[in-house]
Order: sequence, then structure tokens, then C-alpha cells
Amino acid sequence: MRCFFLSEKIFGSMGDLRIGKYVIIEDEPCRIVSMDKSKPGKHGAAKIRVEAMGLFTGNKRSLAKSSDADVEIPIIERKRAQVVSQTGTIAQLMDLTSYETFDVAIPADFVGVEVGKEIQYMEVMGKRLLLRVYDSE
Repeated sequence: MRCFFLSEKIFGSMGDLRIGKYVIIEDEPCRIVSMDKSKPGKHGAAKIRVEAMGLFTGNKRSLAKSSDADVEIPIIERKRAQVVSQTGTIAQLMDLTSYETFDVAIPADFVGVEVGKEIQYMEVMGKRLLLRVYDSE
């Protein structure tokens, strides 16, 4: 089992989750795509079933718990960076606030990004994911 820093996730209630929000399922951050809520029974609490897509793998995952159960919610930071260089499927980016440089795998829909362009990326649980390319103004 992998351990993460406490600052990379928080705990919340299943009843507070919404479509489009994020949750950790099987140690992977996922985006919620659908939710089903069942009515409480005579002696039980309402159950919630969440269907989510993994941010990094794209795998479909599901989670079913009572509405008052705790779930892990990843802390997500959206940041901007500039493309410094590109080699094959790897791009070197420079964060525009900390000036830190790092390498990121380029998804198929970002192939051909020009050097010098600004990119928005997501940092979650120690990993980075490219989100969009900003148009030059």
C-alpha cells in the first residue's frame, strides 16, 4: 500500500460528492461521471453508488457506500507552465510561479505543442496532468 502526504488528500462524506467533482478510488484520483442514490430502508441509511473515470489511466471505477461514510478526496492544484522543450512524447515545462522545470508525458491530443506556449496543468497526488493550451494573445 502506498502512503501519501496528508496534504495530498482530505476526507469528506459520500453525501457531499457531486458529478464533476473528484474522489480517490483504489488509490487513484478519479472524476465522478455518474451517481445513483438509493432510498434508506427501514433500519438503514441511504446508499450511494459512484461511477468515476481515473484521471491518469482513464479506467472506469465504481464505489458504493452509505451516504454518511467517509471518502478520500484528492487536493488538486491547477497551475500554469510554459513549454521549454519537446522531445517525442515528453515535454519539459517551467512553472510560471515557482520557475521549477519538470518533464511531463504529452497526451495524444497535445502532440505538436509549440515551444513557448503556455499550458494549464493539474497537480494531484504527486503527479502532473496536462489540461489545456492557452492561445497566444
